[in-house]
Amino acid sequence: MKKLILLITVICVPWLISACGQGPAILKIGDPAPDFSLVDRQGKTWTLSELKGQVVFINFWATWCPPCQKELPSMQKLHTALLGENFIMLALLNKDKPVLADFVANQKGLTMPILDDSQNIVGSKYFLTGLPETYIVDKQGILREKFLGPAEWDAPEYVALMRKYINQ
Repeated sequence: MKKLILLITVICVPWLISACGQGPAILKIGDPAPDFSLVDRQGKTWTLSELKGQVVFINFWATWCPPCQKELPSMQKLHTALLGENFIMLALLNKDKPVLADFVANQKGLTMPILDDSQNIVGSKYFLTGLPETYIVDKQGILREKFLGPAEWDAPEYVALMRKYINQ
């Protein structure tokens, strides 16, 4: 019986993978970052490919996500600390645009661009597994870092990591 199961597995799994188009796509460190264009809350369009020459911090978040809310102040501090250093922070709001205005009004001092990905178009290109999720894209448009979950982005190790990419 075990041999029969093994034989079926050996025959069927490769067939299923090829029938489904090589299995699920995965975005890996070292891959070109998927390009996108999204509009921020002021109506400005941001296109990732137009930001080459800058390190781009892409954070997927939602207003209903407590860990996302917790990391926003440290993101703002990092954004402020690296302003003018070939660094841009993009906060992509995932799936809850209707409550954004009220949320931002209650979160005084958020100045980083907050982009509308309420349809999860960019999130699906980046194969999100949860929120918050953060990607660091280097000056050439290559994905260099992926972080799952919240972080204290203004901590010295993260500031140093961003400067490392800025100085490359």
